[in-house]
Amino acid sequence: MRFGVRKADLPASLVVFFFALPLSVGIAVASGVPAELGLVTGIVGGLVAGAVPGSGLRVSGPAAGLTVLVYEAVRAYGLEVLGVLVFAAGLVQLGLGALRLGRWFRAVPVAVVHGMLAGIGIVLVAGQVYALGEVSVPASALGAVGGLVSLPGHAHPVALGVGGATIAVLLLWRRWEWGARLVPGPLVAVALASGVSWVFDLDVRRVDVRGLPAAVRVPEVADFGRLTDVGVLGTVVALALLASAQSLFGAAAVGPLERGQRMDWSRELVTQGLGNVVCGVLGALPMSVMGGVTVRSGSGGALSAGARTTGSQVLLGVWLFGFVALLPWVLGVVPVAALAGLLVYVGCGLVPVREVRVLWRRHRGEVVVLVVTAGAVVVAGLFEGVVVGLALAVGKTAWDVSRVRVETRERGDGVVVVRVVGHATFLRLPKLLDDLEGLEVETPGGLRALPPGREVRLELSGLRHVDHACAAALEGWAAARGRAAVGGGEGSG
Repeated sequence: MRFGVRKADLPASLVVFFFALPLSVGIAVASGVPAELGLVTGIVGGLVAGAVPGSGLRVSGPAAGLTVLVYEAVRAYGLEVLGVLVFAAGLVQLGLGALRLGRWFRAVPVAVVHGMLAGIGIVLVAGQVYALGEVSVPASALGAVGGLVSLPGHAHPVALGVGGATIAVLLLWRRWEWGARLVPGPLVAVALASGVSWVFDLDVRRVDVRGLPAAVRVPEVADFGRLTDVGVLGTVVALALLASAQSLFGAAAVGPLERGQRMDWSRELVTQGLGNVVCGVLGALPMSVMGGVTVRSGSGGALSAGARTTGSQVLLGVWLFGFVALLPWVLGVVPVAALAGLLVYVGCGLVPVREVRVLWRRHRGEVVVLVVTAGAVVVAGLFEGVVVGLALAVGKTAWDVSRVRVETRERGDGVVVVRVVGHATFLRLPKLLDDLEGLEVETPGGLRALPPGREVRLELSGLRHVDHACAAALEGWAAARGRAAVGGGEGSG
């Protein structure tokens, strides 16, 4: 796709700008950093991702899925270390892309992806519900979910009303197809909440505006010394892997809309890594493809808005830069509760209810993987939850693949042939031994237990795979039969 600007790119970039503006500010506030830093990440996403050849029409900006991780990192290490974390994570992404490792993200099971998104959505909603009522968020994600029961008694009623009204506008606006295509719901909802709060001078907390020069902090050389801390390095790896996963999965979500455009997974990693290096230099939030958020929230991004070239992304960066440079005071009118309502709406959209229903009818085991992954994300954290989901998915696959059955038949000379077929692994060893110990042979009077003295021939030619545990068990069973013979074959080793 050649870089350029066509007539359709101008209105498309404005539509995406109206969507990205409130969302970028909301993600920044939820991450515990100055609101301007969310806009800086959006600017980098537009200018850098739009200028890199082959980046497609995917909108890049602040990573909603990393809100909790960034919030915890800033609280643990300080805002001054955020740039170092993002810069180092970008270098890791560049390395993964240069080594052509992007395609390996395609091996992640769909159930784990949906479970990750669901867990992110639950944690995001749980945290932002507190912001709706201007109540302090508990330290842990699990504590935030558990504390929702006692929240109504401590919530600020006016702020709760503003946030609730924002959610209501978002839900109603998306039902008006013509209006939703013309002006994105997030802008309408946040603008109405801001206008009403300003006109009636409502007693609600508003976004703290510092100004771009005060918000942007370029990391100093001494800050990079924190990379020797094991905890900081772990956060860098988590940021890199999870930002990469969210970017690639988000790009895949928008991919079907980009007809004729084949996504290069490794090149996408390079693009996102380059963007995060720039974001790190500016001390901003980590960047990722916003595809998962835009598609699930009812906006397909620049493409569905009518964009034709990557020039629409560059224009998006220009509009965001113009806003943060010329109109930063507008952010001071926005109620924090309105942004919290927007993120509650986005978080609910990340919970894949429709996909769960489809999987439940066809693959219930996948639903178990999805639910466990989501629960692990909520209880243990984003990185740990994905690891648990991957481990469970691998275990489920091994269980599904290791199917083995025992067939018996009696030859004319009285020898009973026992044939083991399938994949014999330790997961199926108890069943395999039960079947062998309970062998029955067909007689004129029906099936009867195999007499101890009968000669048995064990054939393993039907086995496609047998591990050491099952091989030892089969040898032991054959030896216990006394005169038993073992017959092998291709694939039985």
